[in-house]
Amino acid sequence: MSIGAREFIDKLLVEKYSNTQVENHNIDALVSRVNADDMMYAMNTSAANFKTMLALNKRLTSVCYGVVSKSAKYVSTESYASV
Repeated sequence: MSIGAREFIDKLLVEKYSNTQVENHNIDALVSRVNADDMMYAMNTSAANFKTMLALNKRLTSVCYGVVSKSAKYVSTESYASV
């Protein structure tokens, strides 16, 4: 099993560009454009907001369960057992 171009046009392109050296990056591409402290602050703020949302969701769920359980009408099963 060989690796390489199989068709004629591909072989010609490989021959043409085989000795060409490509340098795509420059020094500006290696430097981050975002300040690390700003990124960490944004991530921390987002995490704190999500944590607060989870706590509120948990509290709201427990309050809703309490409201539903207090408004439920419970029927004694003993009155149905004697029938």
